[in-house]
Amino acid sequence: MKTKSIHGSTVSNIYKALTNALADGFTPTVAIVFISVKQDRKAICKLMDSKNIEVFGATSCGEFINGHQTEGEIAILLLEIVNENYTILFDEIKNGKIADTASKLANEALKKFTNPSLILCSTGINLKGNHFEGEKLVKSLTQSLGPDKIFFGGMAGDDWKLNGTFVFTNEKETDCGLVALVLNGDKIALKGMAVTGWKPLGITRTVTKCKENLLYEIDGKSAVELYLKYLGQEDKLVENDFKIFEELSMEYPFIVERDENETVLKTPMKIDAKESALVMDMEMPEGSKFWFTSPPEFDIVEEVIDKATKYKEDSREDADALLIFSCAGRQPILGPMVTDENEGLAKIWDTPMAGFFTYGEFGRVLNGKQNFHSGACCWVTLKENV
Repeated sequence: MKTKSIHGSTVSNIYKALTNALADGFTPTVAIVFISVKQDRKAICKLMDSKNIEVFGATSCGEFINGHQTEGEIAILLLEIVNENYTILFDEIKNGKIADTASKLANEALKKFTNPSLILCSTGINLKGNHFEGEKLVKSLTQSLGPDKIFFGGMAGDDWKLNGTFVFTNEKETDCGLVALVLNGDKIALKGMAVTGWKPLGITRTVTKCKENLLYEIDGKSAVELYLKYLGQEDKLVENDFKIFEELSMEYPFIVERDENETVLKTPMKIDAKESALVMDMEMPEGSKFWFTSPPEFDIVEEVIDKATKYKEDSREDADALLIFSCAGRQPILGPMVTDENEGLAKIWDTPMAGFFTYGEFGRVLNGKQNFHSGACCWVTLKENV
């Protein structure tokens, strides 16, 4: 499968890059578009329409291809896939019924191919400011597709504005929904893994009182007071304008146990002063075991690169293209190292790459099962069987 990645800061830039990409007879059928919310999505789709290229698109929180990482711009991976081996599905989620929408999408994918594998993007936050329930999506989709089916992807971003993200195709877009590039898994293989890098800090903690996304008590003590005190920030208790996500929890989320020895990062988004509770990005049911954390250090990039290198050596496989879904929180925490991480992966696979900074990731840890992730670098290769 022939692929190329292009980038640009304007629609005009993309037009020139696309024209250059097509000059040698390259005839892409699919464009995976990662684009800032401030760019003209409709103009990009119209441009792709004019070349008979189908669009799989998501808004971003920063985007990148080989050698270029940007904020507020456009990154595109072009793929020359024969029509029989793919389809693009789009579904808007109405009345919050994620499970129904996931089931519908899974059934359509299974009707198209007996062994479908998916590149999947959901919205991250809708125009009402509601966060997308990534865990619910993954559980519903896995249940409908079957546990052996593979999908990788991420939740759309909006340049950290947190007020509206979008997924889209040539004709449709939504602030609450899904877009999936469904591939014939018998012809095009997806291989990848998710890695976070945050480390447990101190003893195991237990949730002792909660209600939906409100976390009231940890080990029988006020969750707000214990969290701030443990991190030496108890003086923030009296600050009315303290932004816990931006100033603290983005760097110090919780590592929470989940089934079969896997973990997931969950993050306090704000403090509900009236309820005296932490407002979590995902529910933490009573009895949940977790740890406070220390943020990733420079060795996390080595870990991501080493695991990918070993994976490639063991599998003795190469790739036609690489996609990276990297949590938006990695960029401010890791700084320039996040670029080293993305470029290092591209160098290992030596193939056209595109990716974006997400509000959540879908994928598998090494030898793990399908899961929703937060704070992860989630990469996936595409390889056509010949």
